[in-house]
Amino acid sequence: MAVLPPENGTPPAPAHPRNGFDRFFEISARGSTLSREVRGGLATFFTMAYIVVLNPLILGGAVDGDGKSLPIPALAAATALVAGLMTILMGVVGRFPLALAAGLGVNALVAYEIAPEMTWADAMGLVVIEGVLIAVLVLTGLRTAVFRAVPTQMKTAIGVGIGLFLTIIGLVDAGFVRRIPDDANTTVPVGLGIGGKLVSWPMLVFVVGLLITLVLVVRRVKGAILIGILASTVLAVIVEAVGNIGPSFVNGQPNPKGWSLNVPELPKTVVDLPDLSLLGKFNVLDSWSRAGWLVVLMFVFTLLITDFFDTMGTMVAVGQEGDLLDEKGTPPRAKEILLVDSIAAAAGGAASTSSNTSYIESAAGVAEGARTGAANLVTGALFLLAMFLAPLVVVVPFEAASTALVVVGFLMMTAVRTIDWSDYEIAIPAFLTIVLMPFTYSISNGIGAGLITFVVVKLAKGKAREIHPLLYGVAALFVLYFLRGPVESLVL
Repeated sequence: MAVLPPENGTPPAPAHPRNGFDRFFEISARGSTLSREVRGGLATFFTMAYIVVLNPLILGGAVDGDGKSLPIPALAAATALVAGLMTILMGVVGRFPLALAAGLGVNALVAYEIAPEMTWADAMGLVVIEGVLIAVLVLTGLRTAVFRAVPTQMKTAIGVGIGLFLTIIGLVDAGFVRRIPDDANTTVPVGLGIGGKLVSWPMLVFVVGLLITLVLVVRRVKGAILIGILASTVLAVIVEAVGNIGPSFVNGQPNPKGWSLNVPELPKTVVDLPDLSLLGKFNVLDSWSRAGWLVVLMFVFTLLITDFFDTMGTMVAVGQEGDLLDEKGTPPRAKEILLVDSIAAAAGGAASTSSNTSYIESAAGVAEGARTGAANLVTGALFLLAMFLAPLVVVVPFEAASTALVVVGFLMMTAVRTIDWSDYEIAIPAFLTIVLMPFTYSISNGIGAGLITFVVVKLAKGKAREIHPLLYGVAALFVLYFLRGPVESLVL
């Protein structure tokens, strides 16, 4: 599997547990060590820490149906709190190196589509409802059954697709790849840097940091990804101190040569008290009367499908990266992992931070050595500290953290060799799964297109018996998911 081997180049042999902590988290049994779990937890946090800043900007930049907005400081504190608690819960219950935080994409859906139709409390109430529904699906065994029904090679394709998705996220967040404006005289949608050139200091920091990380990976240096992030951050702080570059937007005006999100400056203050006033500010009833039952059902369905399959893909990809899957492509304690993820969705709504879900950036921690839930204790504790240390968290810019995403994308991509590309019945659905994730910026879109195509191809070949009965229902739901726009226009 695509994992960083230990320093001596040989895979670790399972050992007897050293103590109760080791036995509970199965650290030795999974060939890991406490130091690797700590390093992995640190790497995961640094690749995810941006959400403490980005989620408040997305939610705080929108208004609800009454024209009200959510306070950004309170959003930042709640984002860190829920991420920390749910990540620790995943570590203790799921015992899997999978961190959770407010889901990107879902938060934009809540901010710009759901909230304008009702109040913020109503919108977050729908998120709570969605989380409860997913929990019911887990407890009844349906969610786990659907996961097991997906063919093993399709699960591999999901992991590979997410690897490419991570890569494009890293390249775009760092500004190395950028969208070309619609008014440009070209049909090319994206390009290199600014006008096809690398002409900014932040991009140079990313390139240097990426090369440092790749060299460390090739040389099998312990802590390569984490060292790369820290080295890139130090370089970014020096560059900002000398060049005074500033953010990518200054007074509402674009600054293409600026830092993507966090400006790497040493903070004036390190500790700040968190504002937790948004906790419990949700309502599960009023949205139905205000927006109408059909609108509410469509919103809940969209949230449900997105969370349901994003988590499935992320769980497979992280397990694949850490060689933690069984012969059927299923990670250990799959039901517990899915249950915690559903609880996190509801918790996010209850804290007004939008649905919390598993983060594919966890693969950075797995690549750094994490194999158990012990790594989550480190990541979760750092998120809880981030409530008080928010000024320090935002020192790490996208350009530094994104180096890890690109390297992890490469590591996850290596599993593509296990797919039988000579068998078109699996190769075509796998191909669509892989390419549509990065090209549509959505894990769910890739999974949906792949599973629909898998069912159609098998039926066309007269092999209906090879399709698990649950996949027919899943494919039908994804057809409705992709057609939700026309359906809404017809019935609303």
